Amino acid sequence: MKTIDTLYLIDDDDTYQFIVEKTLNSLNLVNSIKIFSNGKAAIDFLEATIHDIDQIPDVILLDLTMPIMDGWQFLEQYLRFRPRIGKKVVIYVISSSIDPRDMQRAKSISEVTDYIVKPLTKTKLISMLHESLKS
Repeated sequence: MKTIDTLYLIDDDDTYQFIVEKTLNSLNLVNSIKIFSNGKAAIDFLEATIHDIDQIPDVILLDLTMPIMDGWQFLEQYLRFRPRIGKKVVIYVISSSIDPRDMQRAKSISEVTDYIVKPLTKTKLISMLHESLKS
C-alpha cells in the first residue's frame, strides 16, 4: 500500500500533537512525522533541508494560531521559497477558527488544499491522507 513519506505537523498544542501523532502511527499511512510547535521552527528546518528531498514534506498539517510565527506567517515564508522545493506539498490548514474570513483567506492561497475546523476526527484525517496520496 502506498504511504506518505514525510508529514509535518505544525501546531503548538502538545495534547493535539500527541493525539494526531498517535493516530497517524496507528494508521501506518505515514513513514515519518515531524512535529513543530511554531511556524518558525518548521520554516527553519525546511530551509536547512531544502536540498534533501526526503526531508521535504508530502503533507503539512498547519495550525493558524501559534506563538513566534503563526500559520499565516509560515505560509507567507513558505510561498517565498516554494519554487526551490522539488516536489508537490499538500497543505491542510487545521484551525479552531470558524471565522469565514480565515477560511476564505486560506482557500485563496493556491498552495492550501483545504481548511479543516478542529477537532480533526480520525475519519477526516484518513480521508485527507488518502486524498494526499492521489495527488
